[in-house]
Amino acid sequence: MELAAHPALKAFLCGSLSGTCSTLLFQPLDLVKTRLQTLQNSAQPGTPKPGMFTVLVNVVRTENFFGLWKGVSPSFVRCIPGVGIYFSTFYSLKQRFFVDRAPNAGEAVLLGAGARTVAGVSMLPFTVIKTRFESGRFDYVSVAGALRSVYQTEGVRALFSGLTATLLRDAPFSGIYVMFYSQAKRGLPHEVTAAAYAPLANFSCGVMAGVMASLATQPADVVKTHIQVRPSHWSTADAVRYILKEHGLRGFFRGAVPRSLRRTLMAAMAWTVYEQLMARMGLKS
Repeated sequence: MELAAHPALKAFLCGSLSGTCSTLLFQPLDLVKTRLQTLQNSAQPGTPKPGMFTVLVNVVRTENFFGLWKGVSPSFVRCIPGVGIYFSTFYSLKQRFFVDRAPNAGEAVLLGAGARTVAGVSMLPFTVIKTRFESGRFDYVSVAGALRSVYQTEGVRALFSGLTATLLRDAPFSGIYVMFYSQAKRGLPHEVTAAAYAPLANFSCGVMAGVMASLATQPADVVKTHIQVRPSHWSTADAVRYILKEHGLRGFFRGAVPRSLRRTLMAAMAWTVYEQLMARMGLKS
């Protein structure tokens, strides 16, 4: 059959390509975020906590410039099919339930959250490996070797560690993002959406939506990171208790700046590229 007979496959390919571009560009921000979240609370009282720039410089100094892209292999393995699964699921759900009209705000939340849940569960083992690569605590050589090592030493359960925290982070993020993004785009004048600079307008809407969604889901991201870098099986409650004890309430917002920058720019770019590619293929995104 021709590719034209499979619009969901087109959505998958467009999503995968957009995911490739955004992952490569913004991987350093993800690594810095993970390092900030997993820093041990060993500094003397009153000593200022290392910030995003300090961590970034330290990585370059101790691991070289390309150390900022540590974990990019599992990021690619996770994001290329993961973003494709997300957009193809999103497209399929939208075609199934909203052929004749645009979803309202509440429906947009459910649409985004549903698509992200499917993609998040599918790609969780690679998310665990990516987080461990970025933490700098493990000496994995390859993605396949890391998967094999975790499976043999910790069991299959470890490959799905942090599932609850991941879904509490990703499903609301995507739901909130899609709601704000679709509502912001709907408020744009027709002259803007039909003009040559429509991609810039879409990107701006994506940035606004990304900031809102990132801040709302930051605590769940910190909890997920702590669960996934632990060799022992931690529950969500264990991680919450540890963060509160070691870092207080502020600990739930560690790494908020690099994560917000990365998630916001990555989502805005992914959606902009996806929508432009879908339009080129003659499909309504």
